[in-house]
Amino acid sequence: MSNSLPSWHNTSTKQTILEFVAAVTTAGQPDFVPPAERIATFDNDGTLWCERPIQIQVFFLNDRIKSMAAENPTLAIQQPFKAIVEQDWETLTTFGKKELLILFFSSHTAMTPEEFAQLAQIWFESATHPRFKRLFKQCVFQPMVELLDYLRANDFKTFIVTGGGIEFVRTIAEEIYGIPPEQVIGSSSKTRFEWREDQPNLIKLPELNSFDDREEKVNNIHLHIGRRPILAVGNSDGDLAMMQYTAAGSGRRLTLLLHHNDVEREDAYDRDFRLSPLTIALDEVPKLGGRIISMKQDFAQVFPESRA
Repeated sequence: MSNSLPSWHNTSTKQTILEFVAAVTTAGQPDFVPPAERIATFDNDGTLWCERPIQIQVFFLNDRIKSMAAENPTLAIQQPFKAIVEQDWETLTTFGKKELLILFFSSHTAMTPEEFAQLAQIWFESATHPRFKRLFKQCVFQPMVELLDYLRANDFKTFIVTGGGIEFVRTIAEEIYGIPPEQVIGSSSKTRFEWREDQPNLIKLPELNSFDDREEKVNNIHLHIGRRPILAVGNSDGDLAMMQYTAAGSGRRLTLLLHHNDVEREDAYDRDFRLSPLTIALDEVPKLGGRIISMKQDFAQVFPESRA
């Protein structure tokens, strides 16, 4: 255990995680949980990878809208397309997550899921974060990747439960997190079954099917997993319902809230209260018996060493 989670400082937070995993995986102990019930759910944006100055999915949307605007120049002078093309982050933060998500879905209407996945995969191979100067798929938090690996080594089943687009995250989740597509839950658009060139296909529609945020995360956990998690990890008020649901179960439980308070290495959400996605959960999670992860104090490093 002393060599576990090497990118974490040896703080009380790390010790809480190690002690929790030991307690629920040691046969014969009162807190033992059978492997089939070791369910861990993780938010993605801001929990597993960075989300500032805006979510990675919006950077993808930016490039997609630029491509669409090249074919239809009038898009570039309409909001919110104009803010996206000009990378006007201040204006974009005035749009809600749901509004941006609907726009995201509309940008790949009429594609099959396979066509969209190919488009996203090509983008991930070359798209680079403007501040960190590394591929977006390398903007993952190394300590969190280690936590995922550590949990799976102890027979946990790890799920992503994200407000981001389910197919966008599925495209890359197995490569960067080791989480297969069937263990990714996220916001989704509606689809239609139809035949194309004598082949059956699903066709993506510009209509929202599920906005996987706040209480809807709990509904989707029940729908897609069918078990209450024993560990939940998030970083915002949008994850609070998932953590409350986890903590309310019987037996040993753990909820973890990542606090972005490291402006030098990543970001500090508290700098602007108006734009912070974390206003309630900081107070509520400790009441659940959970722990606050301090990026500044608990993370020995933030991103992986490699920038390839």
